[in-house]
Amino acid sequence: MTVKVPLKETALNAVRITRIGREVQSACPEFNSDAFVREVMTDLPRLELKDRITRTSQALHTHLPVTGTEALDVLLRSLPPTPEAAGVTNDFGLHIYSPHSDYVARYLRTGEHLDRALDALARLTRYFTAELAARHFLTTSPDETMKAVNAWARDEDHRVRRLASEATRPRLPWAPRITLPVDAALPVLEQLYADPSPYVRTSVANHLHDLCADRPDLVLTTLHRWKESGRAADQPFTFIARESLRSRLKAGWPAAYAFLGYAHDAPVELTPLVLECTELSDGDTLSFSAALTTTVTAPVHVMFVISSTTQGGKPREKVYFLLRGTVEPGRELQLAKDHVLRSTATVKLTPGAYSVAFQVNGRRFPATAFHVREA
Repeated sequence: MTVKVPLKETALNAVRITRIGREVQSACPEFNSDAFVREVMTDLPRLELKDRITRTSQALHTHLPVTGTEALDVLLRSLPPTPEAAGVTNDFGLHIYSPHSDYVARYLRTGEHLDRALDALARLTRYFTAELAARHFLTTSPDETMKAVNAWARDEDHRVRRLASEATRPRLPWAPRITLPVDAALPVLEQLYADPSPYVRTSVANHLHDLCADRPDLVLTTLHRWKESGRAADQPFTFIARESLRSRLKAGWPAAYAFLGYAHDAPVELTPLVLECTELSDGDTLSFSAALTTTVTAPVHVMFVISSTTQGGKPREKVYFLLRGTVEPGRELQLAKDHVLRSTATVKLTPGAYSVAFQVNGRRFPATAFHVREA
């Protein structure tokens, strides 16, 4: 059995803290690498990832013999000459360099250092994505930072262009909220939605998805404008549209389905949903099926919905994508799924009454009940 190692243990550990110390000392011989490593490692084992990043940047600040832009120069000189030379093999980067951008956000946000600090984030994001650090600048110096964001959107490096979209997301997960209007970065997205890099386009889609939580009509208007412009190729644009609207698709919003070419009122019918077993336990597989029919050819977007109640008695629904396809008159489209019922780190499978239903083009069909037993 493979044991999953927590991200915090691989992201920042003794080997990587030692490497940070060695690289910084190579750029600044006066930096006491041994003392830095001892200080960080005294606390590191008991800390979660976010606190490991903070503790490391704090120790850098303690042991660097210089401050301000001089300290920034040391950190930048300590970087290997290229991300590839540092061992970066993906767009996201190496967590070993997350304390560096944290240091910039923590100690260089004053007006006198602002321009240099923002330039540094654009360089650091090539080594490890710097959107969390950038959000602190968006809060304290929004106008100046948005000027930098617009410049990032035109950068030749796709990782910097992605930073422009990702840093300004209204609901970036595990990140501090920013005080800008939720649509403040829409002009930035206008520059990036047809970007050649899928890394950038994925960020644009996630940014629009965040915006869709508050301004769905604005997102739909934006997608219509982008589609009509013809700037983006069909397949990449379809990806952006689907990802932008994914929560609204789960909620059954007819306008989202219509934009993607699925008629909410398509003349489709569904045979009663059949379960292989109606008594299940945590870890068992829920197997169910039905057949979809139509009187005219119709594109269909199919999801399934599992409904239950929480331990506190509140209704809970989980909506999952099943398939996209076309149903033809006189031909049944078989819908079937084997879904494992399993508690996760964040959601416990509560014993009690459940139901499962299919949702076609946003239209919910009758549910079938099942029961989850006590463990």
